[in-house]
Order: sequence, then C-alpha cells, then structure tokens
Amino acid sequence: MHMKKTLLAAAAVTALFSTAARADIAVATAGPITGQYASFGEQMKKGMEMAVADINAAGGLLGEKLKLEVGDDACDPKQAVAVANQLAKAGVKFVAGHFCSGSSIPASQVYNEEGILQMSPASTNPKLTEQGLKNVFRVCGRDDQQGMIAGQYLANTYKGKNIAILHDKSAYGKGLADETQKALNAAGLKEKVYEAYTAGEKDYSALVSKLKQEAVDVVYVGGYHTEAGLIARQMKDQGMTAPIVSGDALVTNEYWAITGAAGEGTMMTFGPDPREKAEAKAVVEKFRKAGYEPEGYTLYTYAAMQIYAAAVTEAKSTDMAKVAAVLGKKQFDTVIGKIGFDAKGDVTSPAYVWYKWANGQYAEVK
Repeated sequence: MHMKKTLLAAAAVTALFSTAARADIAVATAGPITGQYASFGEQMKKGMEMAVADINAAGGLLGEKLKLEVGDDACDPKQAVAVANQLAKAGVKFVAGHFCSGSSIPASQVYNEEGILQMSPASTNPKLTEQGLKNVFRVCGRDDQQGMIAGQYLANTYKGKNIAILHDKSAYGKGLADETQKALNAAGLKEKVYEAYTAGEKDYSALVSKLKQEAVDVVYVGGYHTEAGLIARQMKDQGMTAPIVSGDALVTNEYWAITGAAGEGTMMTFGPDPREKAEAKAVVEKFRKAGYEPEGYTLYTYAAMQIYAAAVTEAKSTDMAKVAAVLGKKQFDTVIGKIGFDAKGDVTSPAYVWYKWANGQYAEVK
C-alpha cells in the first residue's frame, strides 16, 4: 500500500512535468501596473489579455497555447531591468512593452541579450529604436514627429506671445519637450520660459507663480497626465487662463479626474483614435461588453500581440531573428490599421493628430 502511494505520487509528479514540458508559448506585457501611471499599465494589460484570449480561442500559435506573463516596472528604469530579467527567466519570447521610454530603453538591452522580441505600444523616445538593436520595434510614433507638430502649432498659434516649455526630466518628457522646442525655434520663435519640474510632487505652485510672473500665454508640458493635471489645476487656482498643450500621455480619462474644469481646452497630440477604425469595431464592442473602455494604449497593445502572432505564423518559429526578419518585410493587418516597420523598427506611416479636452471628454480636433 505504502509503495503504491509513492508510485502514484511519482506518477502525479511526472504528469505535472510532462504537461509542463509540452510548453505553451510565453508572452508578456510590462509597464506601470502600480504607481501613478497605473491607468496606462491597465490599458496595456487589458489589451494583451484580450489579444491572448482571442488568439488562444482561434487555436493558439504554431499549435500551442499562449501563456501571458505581466511585469510591473512602475515606470522605474531599475525596476524595468529587473522585470526584463524575470521575464527572461520565465522563458518569455515576446514582450509588448514597456510603457515609459525610460523603462523601455534599458529593458531593451536585456531582451536583446536574451533573444526576446520587444514591441512597445507606447514608448515614443527616438533613442529606443536608434540603438541598432534588431529585436526592438514599436507600434506608436516618435517624439521627433510629435514634437514637430506641436512646435509648428505653437509657432502658428502663439506668434508674438509668451510660450513656456516644461518637462519632467524623464526620457519621454524631456525628449518630447526638447523636440517641441527644436521645432518652435526652427520656426523662428523663442520660448519665454524653459523649466524642468520633478515628477511625483503634489505642489507646483512655485513653478506656476513663475509662469504667471512671466505672463505666459500657453504652457507646453513634456510629461505625464498626473503632473500636467496638477499644474493645470494650480494654474487655474492662481487665476491663469493659459491653456496647456502636451503629448500622448494625456490621453486618459484620469487627466480630467485630476483637473476638473481646469482641464478645459487642453490640447494634445496622439495617433488617430483607433476605437473609430472599422478594423477595431468587433474588438471594441467586446471590451465594452466586458465593461472596459479601450482608450489610450489598449488597442495598441492588442495590435502588438496581433503582429507578433502573424509574424510567428509566417516564420513558422518563435526564434527572435526569424520573427524580426518577417517584421521587417511585411505589412500587418491590425485593430489600429495596417502596420509596417522600417529598418529601425519604427512604423512606416506614423500619424499624429490633435485632441482637445472639453466637458470632461477628449476628442480629435477635425
């Protein structure tokens, strides 16, 4: 009896391992699941969960099921490297991430060494794809494209007015502010104020007082929605009416949750709303049925997983070099439209448009 029990236990262990040995394909998303930018981490997680579920429901990939890992970097570069190493240990083949450029850039080095394909739905700093790494792609545009549009808009709209450019010292925020400044200066205008602020603080009243003193007419913010929202609110508190102009990190309903009426008129650059594309209709309806509004980067993350799956199917392999080779030569149908990549891993036809906040909603400025 005793012997039999041991044998049964051994058989159970073998069964455990043999099912594990018929390994699923591990894929991941990584971003700020916690911390002040967690709303974006949630968008990425929801997008990836739905994409993985949809691919598995359709039979998986190369006859295997996808298994999803989620990494939390809290938008901290050191934590991003730790997360990248953890995901590598877990045998992950593909990462849709990270969100913050400051995380994506150091993590990309780890993924490169480990033969993991990385595709960011959201990191816009040019450096990410300028490192010459073969494993790095993104499905969003770049800050030099975003900054050019913003700089030209400021130059056309605020000629002869006082323009302030602020940034949060992050790879994303400073990169975006500097590209905007470059485009503004190239158009023959000089900003009145160029200032850095520290992310994560609650009180920006000293900075706002300076903007007020300099009689600033418009404030460009290179940074994330949390701080931009507090700056907007504190400007209103000090009686300032200058609008805020910013980038894609303000495309979240959390911005208005912070600003209230102070967010009225805020403008930002972002890609055309993928929720309005015909290709996204069915998936958007599925999200809404499940009680989730797929705003911001939700569909970008879904698209990254779609592209990876299509490339793996074409390559008949999850080998990083083989998949990257396919990514470099094909166009892919996704929920955010047709996507192709250049030799650096950037999308071949990026598009930025203007959005404006009004009455608690943001909408594309047609």
